[in-house]
Amino acid sequence: CIPCRGGVPPMAKDRAEALVRELDAGWRLNANGHLEREYAFDNFAQAMAFANKVADVAEDEGHHPDLHIAWGVCKVEIWTHKISGLTESDFYFAAKADRVFNASIES
Repeated sequence: CIPCRGGVPPMAKDRAEALVRELDAGWRLNANGHLEREYAFDNFAQAMAFANKVADVAEDEGHHPDLHIAWGVCKVEIWTHKISGLTESDFYFAAKADRVFNASIES
């Protein structure tokens, strides 16, 4: 991943805003320009199980979001740390987090 090595400019805000609209509902750009979504669950254990599944995807991808876990909620915050901004890889990861969530509510 070239952006992960640094030396690449972050994605322009207008491009990021366009790509957010292509993701599942709930994603937004936060005040820091990072991708962010809160996923709701019935209890702490479900939120934690989801976070662990997202962590598995992160390890496989070598792309690590910040996960904020509370009772019934897991917030996923994504950006490319090396360039302090967003790349297309961040949006792919967001879509993968949505797949994990959708699979967890279908089962």
